[in-house]
Amino acid sequence: MHVVIGSGPIGSTVARLLADRGESVRIVTRSGSGPEHDLIERVSADAADARRLIELARGAEVLYNCANPKYTEWADKWFPMNNAMIAAAKANDAVYAITGNLYVYGRQPGGRMTESTPLAATGRKGRIRIRMWQDALASGVRTVEARGSDYIGAGAAGVFSAVILPAMNAGRTAWAPADVDLPHTFTYTGDMARALVELARDERAHGKAWHVPSPAPITIRELTGRYAAMAGRPMPKIRKLPRFVMRTAGLAVPMARELAEMDYQFYFPFVLDSSLTERTFGLTATDIEVGLRETVTDAEAIAARKM
Repeated sequence: MHVVIGSGPIGSTVARLLADRGESVRIVTRSGSGPEHDLIERVSADAADARRLIELARGAEVLYNCANPKYTEWADKWFPMNNAMIAAAKANDAVYAITGNLYVYGRQPGGRMTESTPLAATGRKGRIRIRMWQDALASGVRTVEARGSDYIGAGAAGVFSAVILPAMNAGRTAWAPADVDLPHTFTYTGDMARALVELARDERAHGKAWHVPSPAPITIRELTGRYAAMAGRPMPKIRKLPRFVMRTAGLAVPMARELAEMDYQFYFPFVLDSSLTERTFGLTATDIEVGLRETVTDAEAIAARKM
């Protein structure tokens, strides 16, 4: 049996992947949401409630942290949740598999990151993720973290889905808080889920963080062009939003402030090197066209529901 915390794109995909393999899954969220499957049990619970999680994880082989609080809630919610998940894994001798990201590295010269890149984040969210990882390692729990870049695929959120797609749908210019002509790694949500499952069950992975196999870096402009061609839409005009705009807005808008803290990811090259994971475990990246096709299908489904 496996316990998955969170039912977003990653948590739901992990749950379906395991269930399709014939394994029992208990997916835990505040609302009790999650994918429907005969082998998936959906439970409503607070992920920060250690006592409750310990009971829900009875008999579990792996506990997957696929939760994702809002940026503005990270400082208040992440540590209690992480501590509760560590306690649940420890009490049940389960592996603790963490959905990670690249925030821990901060801005790197040249923008290229490997698993040996120093954890040099200076921003608040990066420091939070560093401490979460260090707390898990110090707990004595068998733990592993899969680190991916910005997601692409159904339900994925980011600059592309939040800024480019709405502008394309409205037929207007997209003002992107990014340099859209720089190389940027995108990670397919399905690859993140598959990496979590495979790394959790392989003892060689435990005690380390691994980069999720991802397609070759691509510019946001090129990604937009491929999406437009696939969706049968005209290529939108894309303009670079000056960095000071979001930083100025952050003086009054909390979410803008949180986004501005991470803007180096989009105004400088941002490249994930996953070659070590590929060599060690034989995992490979899914073609970026697959993630784009899912994004197109998802957008079309959302548009149809609004009609």
